[in-house]
Amino acid sequence: MAADLMEIDDSLYSRQRYVLGDSAMHQMAQSSVFLSGMGGLGVEIAKNIVLAGVKAVTLHDTKQCETWDLGCNFFIHKEDVFNQRRRVEVVCPRVAELNPYVHVDTSLCPLDDNTDLSFLRKYQCVILTEARLISLHLCDAFGICVRVFCDFGEEFEVSDPTGEEPKEIFIQNISQDNPGVVTCMDNQPHGLQTGQSVIFREVGGMEELNGSVRQATVLSPHSFSIGDTAHLHSYAHGGYFVLVKTPKTFRFETLEQQLYDPQLLIPDFSKPEAPQQIHVAMLALETFQEQHSRLPNIGYFCIFDAEALVKLAGDVSATLKNKAPVNTELVLNLSRTARGTLPPLAAAVGGVASQEVLKAITGKFAPLQQWLYIDAFEVVGPLQSLSPEEFLPRGDRYDALRACIGESMCIELQKLRVFMVGCGAIGCEMLKNFALLGVGLARSSGEVCITDPDLIEKSNLNRQFLFRPHHLQKPKSTTAAEATRNINPDMQVDAHLNKVCPATESIYNDSFYSGLNLVVTALDNVEARRYVDSRCVSNQRALLDSGTMGTKGHTEIIVPNLTESYNSHRDPPEEEIPFCTLKSFPSVIEHTIQWARDKFENAFVHKPSMYNAFWQTHSSAEVVLLRMQAGESLESSFQVIKLMSRQPSQWEQCIAIARLKFEKYFKRKALQLLHSFPLDTRLKDGSLFWQSPKRPPTPIEFDLQDPFSEEEREAILHLEQAISTDRCLRMSPLQFEKDDDSNGHIDFITAASALRAKTYNIEPADRLKTKRIAGKIIPAIATATAAVAGLVALELIKVVGGYGFESFKNCFFNLAIPVFVLTEPAAVKKTPIRNNIYFSIWDCWTIFGHEDFTLSEFMNAVREKYGLEPTMVVHGVKMLYVPVMPGHSKRLKVTMQKLIKPAADRQYVDLTVSFAPETDGDEDLAGPPIRYYFRPDAAMMP
Repeated sequence: MAADLMEIDDSLYSRQRYVLGDSAMHQMAQSSVFLSGMGGLGVEIAKNIVLAGVKAVTLHDTKQCETWDLGCNFFIHKEDVFNQRRRVEVVCPRVAELNPYVHVDTSLCPLDDNTDLSFLRKYQCVILTEARLISLHLCDAFGICVRVFCDFGEEFEVSDPTGEEPKEIFIQNISQDNPGVVTCMDNQPHGLQTGQSVIFREVGGMEELNGSVRQATVLSPHSFSIGDTAHLHSYAHGGYFVLVKTPKTFRFETLEQQLYDPQLLIPDFSKPEAPQQIHVAMLALETFQEQHSRLPNIGYFCIFDAEALVKLAGDVSATLKNKAPVNTELVLNLSRTARGTLPPLAAAVGGVASQEVLKAITGKFAPLQQWLYIDAFEVVGPLQSLSPEEFLPRGDRYDALRACIGESMCIELQKLRVFMVGCGAIGCEMLKNFALLGVGLARSSGEVCITDPDLIEKSNLNRQFLFRPHHLQKPKSTTAAEATRNINPDMQVDAHLNKVCPATESIYNDSFYSGLNLVVTALDNVEARRYVDSRCVSNQRALLDSGTMGTKGHTEIIVPNLTESYNSHRDPPEEEIPFCTLKSFPSVIEHTIQWARDKFENAFVHKPSMYNAFWQTHSSAEVVLLRMQAGESLESSFQVIKLMSRQPSQWEQCIAIARLKFEKYFKRKALQLLHSFPLDTRLKDGSLFWQSPKRPPTPIEFDLQDPFSEEEREAILHLEQAISTDRCLRMSPLQFEKDDDSNGHIDFITAASALRAKTYNIEPADRLKTKRIAGKIIPAIATATAAVAGLVALELIKVVGGYGFESFKNCFFNLAIPVFVLTEPAAVKKTPIRNNIYFSIWDCWTIFGHEDFTLSEFMNAVREKYGLEPTMVVHGVKMLYVPVMPGHSKRLKVTMQKLIKPAADRQYVDLTVSFAPETDGDEDLAGPPIRYYFRPDAAMMP
């Protein structure tokens, strides 16, 4: 099985392999997992670990399919309930379909005091859901509360606690002292922690350090000590160091010990006491089940169950080592919702728990120590005033959800009109959550509109769980829509194949946005996010955004008039590699890969495109030849002739061209650079030119001679030969495609980068790493995707309910460490203009005009409506009125229609208007956009 897994690794597991690495992938391909409980949470975990590619998974359950399951288990259908099939028998083949390389089987034996559990020893990991507190790996969801508990044994060694790739940090100086101090370059902090070890390379002068491992004691962000260096040669120049990843041992206490003295992760620092309060409440719930053989009844009306649970919570709290007051309100909410399920909450904790399973199998990343509790109290808090009947079962697929949020909220979700941009990994998870929540049901005039221009590739199957092998090369959006309707046949899903960008604004126009309740982005690039955000702000629509990178994930909730928008903050721009570094002074493997990527673009895209453009302008080779012989200079002619002269017709000629390229790039260029800058070259301050981060090249020798001449005369001769042999005057430019392993694109870049790296004594990258860097691939894993989608869908409920600002939560997590941080969104900022007049990014003032409406009338209308004196009017980059500009005063009598010249179908434009300051001498102040409608009734038109 391991061999089979690695054979398909590049195409199916490539994104995940970037996260976990080869060793962990091999370990998973040899491991088996036992998973008990096929409710909503159990099936989430099953999905994630089967997608991850473990060798075998045994699914355990003893229950039959019920209508209740339809709202939380996306693999159970109505006919399964009607036919009274067992849950595990239904789920098993549908889970197995996710990954043909994983063996999935079933177990129906009861897990109780009378069962010999020794058979569990053959599994590398055991996970129990819907079980009593008897497990070493436990994950549960009860209504608004979920928990994960991990016990990896007394000692558990982790090979890579963080998963971060060590960086090469260049050295500025190393003191000859005891202790010796290493100083890094000013622009490159070392990022070390005291006690970590580093290995040194290419140090000049103090050569004894090269290859040695030293433990670091941090002194500052740019310096650390490494022990005695007094007896070493003095440092001369250059060198770098890399963090040495060392295994770390984690120790765990038993479940019995942890029940009364829990080690808790705190996900929300605005309520640091919450994990212990939930711990108490859920232990009380466990006791309630033991006493009554059931969970508390649904709804607030069952006051006896709720009061009993509160009393039990008090008893539990008294037994804990660190006693804390019982959160009565939390316990009451847990009591009334414990039988219910919030599918997004199960999805989120299912992603976290699945990552812990992979850690247990592979020893990769730091395990959770030892409890994680997450609650959705903010979801149900505002619903406490609803009547008890709101939460009672109605015998349909939404009963489990209804028990948590009530009938009215379920109806609002069903009426929802959502636009989701992107149907990749996050998009598939979101659609599954929508289906379980009942978002966009046709009978309630709701709809989920999705769009994605991409086709399904094999590498998508590892994370985008709605897709199967027989879907390859089909559109993502239409396929995802069909799969979603299979989960919930009542959903109305409208699938498009468009990008959302300025070019499609005729489709996704203001009328389209005005018909929506909210927008969800499931995108993988910042530019698209910024554009969608701008359209949401312009049309006053909420936006739910999320993203992942490997084990890291984030969610951002954007609500009109409450929060800042996505564009309100900007990450630092990605640093580009300087041209001189790429051309002559590469120092790390990323430089050589980018150099090779540029060579690909130049040889296979730019030059063929230029060649084709030339022949589109010039009718025939004969005419070109005559004009050149007459001495006429034709743009691009020489480059075109060179391409024609070198166009190979036989394989041997291809080899010859490759040989010449080798000579040029890996020998002659290096010799030329060393001629310009010999190894002993010094700068004005006396320091060596060739020192870190600069690396001197070493020309690579090749055995054959260079027989080729590039004289223009010979090139023209080849043109004459091309005319006589009717050579092709068209080329086919290639579009770089990273995911087609048969096209040779990545192979070309890997080989060229490796040769360049050898020339500069840089450690080369293998094909997989080259593919990731050259293709700008974002590492991805299904666990993180499931978690962010679940968290976003929880916030969707709050948006639909019109909750207040304090209810919303953004999240950042890193499942590798693990870190899980919930925070309030950034509150919208109010900008003052004058006289207590404020505006925010969500404000848009309006002025209605008509065909003869002049600029002067526009300014008067602004003055009268908003009480401010306009001083300047700008449309985009076009200045309509700036008093100091010559001739602009005459524009006051010109119509707005003539000044703006709108397209025939344009109903309005957004103008930037500045206003006179309150005090003389101050600068003019810009207000919010002023939307000028060209007709009085334009705002009412579709």
